[in-house]
Amino acid sequence: MIYMLAGYLHAAIHRRVREIRRLAGETGQGTVEYVGLILLVALLMVGMVAGMKGFQGKQGTELADVIVNKIKEAVDKVAFK
Repeated sequence: MIYMLAGYLHAAIHRRVREIRRLAGETGQGTVEYVGLILLVALLMVGMVAGMKGFQGKQGTELADVIVNKIKEAVDKVAFK
């Protein structure tokens, strides 16, 4: 009987410790950092595209179109699980 009680207490304590570690941990922090970095790069690219659209030259609009198309392709490839 005492072994069953000890086993139960051990399992309960182990579950609680795992839950506390999960709540206090930094799980997913890397994902947040990557998303922030991607947003920063996308913002810089949007700024470049907006700046290039102001030029009347053909090269500026071609570059802007290439950048926009690449961003759209990358966004279309993202799949949330």
